[in-house]
Amino acid sequence: MQGLGRRWRWLLTRRPPGWGSRRGQRRWFQALAVCAALGVTPDAWLFVTQAHKIGTVQSVPAAPVAVVFGAGLMDGRPSPYLAHRLDAALELYRAHKVQAILVTGDNGTREYDETDAMRAYLIERGVPGVRVVGDYAGFDTWDSCTRAHRVFGVDRAVLISQTFHVRRALALCRAAGIDASGVGVEEWHDTTWHYGEVREIGSAAKALLNVVVRPDPTFLGRHEDGVAKALADAARG
Repeated sequence: MQGLGRRWRWLLTRRPPGWGSRRGQRRWFQALAVCAALGVTPDAWLFVTQAHKIGTVQSVPAAPVAVVFGAGLMDGRPSPYLAHRLDAALELYRAHKVQAILVTGDNGTREYDETDAMRAYLIERGVPGVRVVGDYAGFDTWDSCTRAHRVFGVDRAVLISQTFHVRRALALCRAAGIDASGVGVEEWHDTTWHYGEVREIGSAAKALLNVVVRPDPTFLGRHEDGVAKALADAARG
C-alpha cells in the first residue's frame, strides 16, 4: 500500500461493522447475495420475456421494415460487428422478408456519422437508396426505438443486432409501440462479445426504467416520411 495516506490505509484495512462474529459475516454475505440478485434481475427479465421473439434470417417472420442499430465505426466504415448486422439486413432484403431498412445511429458530431456509413454500406451492395432510411438521432437503443415509431411511423419491424443486445432492443421497441421480432447475429465469443454481455447487465436496468417511464428521446422532432416513401417504392416494384 505504498503511496497511500494514513486515512486511506485505515479505510482499506478496516473490516465492516460486525464482521468479527460469524453471525455478522453471514449477514454481510446475505446482503451481497441480495445485491447480486437485484443486479441480474433486469437481465433475466429480458431473457425470459424476449428470447422467444428471436430467430434467424431464415426463421424470423417477414415485416415491412428492418431496423439496424449502430455499433461503431472504424476509419469511417462500419465496425465488424456493425457490418455483420448490415449483412443480416441485406439477407432479409434479398429474401424479400423486408421491403425497407431503417438504419439508426449516432451522428452527434460532424466527424462521427454512423448513419451515413450504414446507408453507404447497404447502397454499395445493391439496395436502392430510397429503400434505406437514415435516423441520425439514434443515440441509444430507446431513442432509436421510440423515434422509429413516433418519427418514422414504424409499426412492425425486424430488429437486427448481436444476440446479447437484441433482447433489450425487442423489449424497448415493443414498449415504444412496435410489433417487433428480432434476428440475433452471432459472433466469436471474443473480448468484445464478453464486454457486451457484461455491459448488458447494467443496460438492462436502464431498459426496465425506460419501459416504465417511457421518456421522450433526446431529439424528437417532426414526423419524417422516409419509411413511407420506401414502402411505396417497394409496392411499385
